[in-house]
Amino acid sequence: KMSSGAADLRQRKKQNCTESDKMAPEERNKENSKLGRSPKYMLIQRFAKLFFGCLAAVTSGMMYAVYLSTYHERKFWFSSRQELEREITFQGDSAIYYSFYKELLKAPSFERGVYELTHNNKTISLKTINAVQQMTLYPELIASVLYQASGSEEVIEPVYFYIGIVFGLQGIYVTALFVTSWVMSGTWLAGMLTVAWFIINRTDTTRIDYSIPSRENWALPYFACQVAALTGYLKKNLNCSAEKFCYLLVNASTYTFMMMWEYSHYLLFVQAVSLFLLDSFALAQTEKVHEVYRIYLFSLIGAYLLQFENSALLVSPLLSLVAALMLSKSLQMNMKKSTFVSRLLKIMYIYLVLTVAVTLNFLLKMFIPHKENEHLLKFIEVKLGLNTTKNFTMNWLLCQESLQAPSQDFFLRLTQSSLLPFYILVLIICLFSVTQVIFRRICGEPLKETVKLEDGRIGERPEIVYHVIHTILLGCLAMCLEGMKYLWTPYVCMLAAFGVCSPELWMTLFKWLRLKAVHPILLALILSMAVPTIIGFSLWKEFFPRIMTELTELQEFYDPDTVELMTWIKRQAPVAAVFAGSPQLMGVIKLCTGWMVSSLPLYNDDDLLKRNENIYQIYSKRSAEDIYKILTSYKANFLVIEDSICNEVGPVRGCRVKDLLDIANGHVVCEEGDNYAYSKYGRFCHEIKMNYSPYVNYFTRVYWNRSYFVYKINTVISFQS
Repeated sequence: KMSSGAADLRQRKKQNCTESDKMAPEERNKENSKLGRSPKYMLIQRFAKLFFGCLAAVTSGMMYAVYLSTYHERKFWFSSRQELEREITFQGDSAIYYSFYKELLKAPSFERGVYELTHNNKTISLKTINAVQQMTLYPELIASVLYQASGSEEVIEPVYFYIGIVFGLQGIYVTALFVTSWVMSGTWLAGMLTVAWFIINRTDTTRIDYSIPSRENWALPYFACQVAALTGYLKKNLNCSAEKFCYLLVNASTYTFMMMWEYSHYLLFVQAVSLFLLDSFALAQTEKVHEVYRIYLFSLIGAYLLQFENSALLVSPLLSLVAALMLSKSLQMNMKKSTFVSRLLKIMYIYLVLTVAVTLNFLLKMFIPHKENEHLLKFIEVKLGLNTTKNFTMNWLLCQESLQAPSQDFFLRLTQSSLLPFYILVLIICLFSVTQVIFRRICGEPLKETVKLEDGRIGERPEIVYHVIHTILLGCLAMCLEGMKYLWTPYVCMLAAFGVCSPELWMTLFKWLRLKAVHPILLALILSMAVPTIIGFSLWKEFFPRIMTELTELQEFYDPDTVELMTWIKRQAPVAAVFAGSPQLMGVIKLCTGWMVSSLPLYNDDDLLKRNENIYQIYSKRSAEDIYKILTSYKANFLVIEDSICNEVGPVRGCRVKDLLDIANGHVVCEEGDNYAYSKYGRFCHEIKMNYSPYVNYFTRVYWNRSYFVYKINTVISFQS
């Protein structure tokens, strides 16, 4: 039954495809004859529109990439820096990613470089890791292959090649957003407005300024391409060749996105929920939605195999939801349409899918061994107030700005650029229209095959409904975690630009208002051109001078203390030395010197999280003996203390590293709202600078400057006072 049903489905799909291909030219010829235009004239007009639109999209992407490159040069003076000074600009996890790119280029062959990364024991002391799997290093693998295969060694330095690829991907990101808005509105004016809003709100649309090698900067351009292709794929009356192209692009971009970012399956899960709701209300072609589900399934299987059998993908909510959707659909297909059970299943479809998905995910987690993202679930519990903890790592994560609720400044910036008001206007109109369509569907009224401008039914277009649901879901996440704004705001730019440039949206509004004084179609066409033009001129007048000032103003980024520290390590420290300190600094030491470290700024591994917490104890009120035991347990030879952490004066008192350590260690007692510190030992990072016993028995200061103090961990303990 299933095979015959699937065959019938494919057959209907082919028939629909050929019918739409045959009908489209006939309908266009009828329209042309009514308007007195020849088919040849219309073909030239369509080609010109497509050509100039594509030219504008590509130009926008290229100009944005050039803008990022110029801004980066002005900010860091990259071309006039030495290699060490350039590498210091990579901070935290970015330093780790770039360090592995350097190691791949230094390897005698690509195969040997990959082997050393998958069996890496030269980065973290006493630990062998598969760095490709654990840190998702596929971008670095691709970049190193391209650099060597293209013969760029004699043309461009590795660092310029690396950041050039990332900036190029950001150009593709902007181009994809341009195309998405263009496909939805029918005019590339919407694409231009999308790009303008994206660049003006760059602080809230991308993290490229702060962390070039971060995984999302590599991955999100592919997701934007996938969304653009999916938008075209969901459109009604799409000709067969365009539908196949969109389908193939969705396939390729989904799989690539999943390979580039370890958290990609969570974002695809949000997208799958959007498609599920779209299909549940019968607002899109069910065959197309289920084809996307199959793409998810095959991408998950392919990523699982290529990511060294990553168990996190098997227990991901995406796999459970897709399996539940396909199982529930097969149950519906096997039921006769006239039976009472079929009608009951249709009513209970959402409940059935959710129940099966949750049950399946629970069973998978029970039988498949996994440790991935357990800390993420604990974090969500604490974030939602379902639990409390004194754990240092959990509280440290809760204190991170990206994991806080968004500030008022965020909404103020979006309002000043006029983005937020127009987004809310477009969202309200689309939501009301979608609600009307759902009500009509419940009453048994079928959807129109082709929605005309005069109908004023923008809520019947499946690609619009998908984007409305998608931005609402992403917006809910962004309201909880500020870091999620980088996923939400780009699509806010796109949806707002589409709305103000779409005659259908204005026509939908005028249908409700029942305008009689002015012809509504004419007014809708005028507003769809006039409103974005006015917005564009106002944005140009207010923000263009600021952008040009950014590009012409020379900024100063120089960290002489860090440069001196790295220089001392390379000249004075033994090659086999192991350094201990804050994870962020250890990432920079690994990149700039190549020396082994005891911890890294990575938060997807329980062992590394425990290491980070233990080594952070150098800023706590613990004894010299305790710290010595902790450091020697990781075979550390040198300890680096940062004055900025030891003497930190943070804006939020309870979120300083030393405060969190005091809470975790029980050195803070809360009574009637007041905090009292208690420990029989002073703060280690302060006491060790005094050079008295017992600290000098365990540690010997070998280097210091204004920001850093380096101590050699004594192998033979001297108890001289």
